[in-house]
Amino acid sequence: MDYEALSELLFPDITKTPSDLEEKYPPRQLKENARVTRFAPSPTGYLHIGGLFGALTDVMTAKATGGVAYLRIEDTDKKREIEDGVSAIINGFDAFGVGFDEGVTGFGTEKGDYGPYTQSKRVEIYKTVAKDLVKKGLAYPCFCTAEELTEMRGEQEKEGTAIWGYFGKWAKCRDLTFDEIKAKIDAGQPYVLRFRANGREDGKIIFDDIIRGKIEMPENIIDEVLLKSDGVPTYHFAHVCDDHFMRTTHVIRGEEWISSVPKHIALFKACGFKVPKYAHTPQVMKIDEEDGSKRKLSKRKDPEAAVSYFVEEGFPKESVLEYLLTLLNSNFEDWRRQNPKADIFSFPFNLKKMSSSGCLFDLVKLTDVSKNVISVMTARQVYGYVLKWAEKYDGELYSLFKKAPEYAKNILNIDRENPKPRKDIARWSQVKEYISYFYDELYEADFSGMPENLSKEDIGAVLEKYIEIYDENDGKDEWFGKIKEMCEPLGFTPNVKEYKKNPESYKGHVGDVSTVIRVAVTSRTNTPDLYMILKLLGRERVISRIKAALNGIK
Repeated sequence: MDYEALSELLFPDITKTPSDLEEKYPPRQLKENARVTRFAPSPTGYLHIGGLFGALTDVMTAKATGGVAYLRIEDTDKKREIEDGVSAIINGFDAFGVGFDEGVTGFGTEKGDYGPYTQSKRVEIYKTVAKDLVKKGLAYPCFCTAEELTEMRGEQEKEGTAIWGYFGKWAKCRDLTFDEIKAKIDAGQPYVLRFRANGREDGKIIFDDIIRGKIEMPENIIDEVLLKSDGVPTYHFAHVCDDHFMRTTHVIRGEEWISSVPKHIALFKACGFKVPKYAHTPQVMKIDEEDGSKRKLSKRKDPEAAVSYFVEEGFPKESVLEYLLTLLNSNFEDWRRQNPKADIFSFPFNLKKMSSSGCLFDLVKLTDVSKNVISVMTARQVYGYVLKWAEKYDGELYSLFKKAPEYAKNILNIDRENPKPRKDIARWSQVKEYISYFYDELYEADFSGMPENLSKEDIGAVLEKYIEIYDENDGKDEWFGKIKEMCEPLGFTPNVKEYKKNPESYKGHVGDVSTVIRVAVTSRTNTPDLYMILKLLGRERVISRIKAALNGIK
């Protein structure tokens, strides 16, 4: 076979060679051991939480080594692509502050010297490499129809072959002569370009997976399709070319790709490319509520599978990333305790500290992490985040916050910015209900939380006495001193320990008195600092609400 002539027959318009591409995309000038990673999604829908998990792994790996993380869009499967799917991916990353050093930045935009970063714009590169493979006798055209391939599969089933696919005696087009190929092409017969595999059926390959250690697998013996009949490359071929010419050093991807490693290594070697390091990450799992088993997060069953869920619910990006890092590296939580205020991207991420088994995504744990994250934010930060979230998702809250910014910040600052801040808020969608009693437009009176051990008469007596002694100008100590002074004349003790010793001697204790006032003014039994709440509500509203409570309990 004259492979040179065959390559010209199949690719008459391709004049470049792999050497030209090597010159155009030279090795990156990075420090020793710097890692180049890539996240390479298909624009087929929303960004999945597993995608954010994977992208964060790529970015953290690159940052920890002074390397480069880039975003590549793999859009060769046009049947599955959705309109403007790229924007859905970009917006998902933007919402969580996960940025790439290079790659696609938006619809039709990109940055970096190793592009285009969208596969559909790299067809000339794939054909250049494909032509070179034909020239070396490592690729050939296959004219088998879909019907013939189906028939072949049926015969393999009947014979009980261990492997199904186009190989060995089943590879009917593998040994066509040049004249036979030319005749078929001249007759207009469609064809695909296949890889001429040289693996042995009893051969093995061993590769080091950074996360899983040494893995032994059968060699690839399948003559995989490289270019489809329309000239579009398959994923297997395209990503090999892209990873080489974008100078990827570490391919980090989901464990479902482990089975493809033999064919990928065979393709890298056939093309004369250095094989990258592999790290196959575990799947993101959850506990099934029905039977308690572990299962993969489902786009259909689980709203939290889409990162848009966390945006709409108002989980801060810091909370989601913080939580994901607890799944990614076993030592992250210890590092966070030692570095409570450090930027997460300064964490010394290590692929070897990733679990090889499935990571359990737990919304309860995320909620706890988020409460901690929000608790150490300043009131100004929380106000800014809530305002931005509410502008899109809660117009009423947005209007209230926008109308009186300082009032809103003062509300948010109660029991905040101190050594032991409260941890009441886990997401911005909870804020409206949390602060509703500060706004007449949101407040709904409810006095059902009054202490059950007190009669209506005792509650009324407490409220009437408080109206008498309330002075909005009192300092905190003076204010609490007055509440203590109220206790004994009304049959309560100002000393909680005394009440516990002799409960039968008193109607209640100072905590019960405070609770009566708290419920009357806020309709809540559990709130931040009551003194600050009263200061912010102001005398007119405090007295008005206490009078409403007096009427409400009669």
